[in-house]
Amino acid sequence: MLTTLKTSYTDTRAADLAWALGREPLPALATLDLAFDGTELELRLLGASHQVLLEDERGTCSETVACIPGSSTPLPLGVAKRVGDWEYEFAARVEALSPGQFAGRAQELLALVSDHPHGLAGVFPGSPHAFTALLAQRHEGQVLWRTWHAYPQDGQLVATRTRVGVRVPAGRLSPSGV
Repeated sequence: MLTTLKTSYTDTRAADLAWALGREPLPALATLDLAFDGTELELRLLGASHQVLLEDERGTCSETVACIPGSSTPLPLGVAKRVGDWEYEFAARVEALSPGQFAGRAQELLALVSDHPHGLAGVFPGSPHAFTALLAQRHEGQVLWRTWHAYPQDGQLVATRTRVGVRVPAGRLSPSGV
């Protein structure tokens, strides 16, 4: 799903992005609700980037990557931690692209996400290449999502990848405990 966001472009630099786990839902400009075998996932576009809310019988998980006033947690390159009964893994990278590369990559990503049944993309006013996009899937009992945050004025594209899966208790990995 592709939408034009009716707001000003808030997070104007990749360096302004922060990461947070466990935040309450923030006001969203656009949402996409998905259901994967008993797991509810809500993709949320914020005026300041994205939030993903996951819920099932084991509990909830909330990931926010946005320009968060007062946040002391900058965007990490990687995180791996336990969240309730889940294993949570997050990775981020910043790509620096020339203007031509940036325009091509932006068009490619927007086409991929907007045509996907589990994708949500929002374009900010002022530039067709200023966007935030999210794409989710479920694979082998895990929920995965990828996001892209575009900063055309700097030629930077921030890409994130998240995996949330059920934690396997110690001793239940295999019959031999390995």
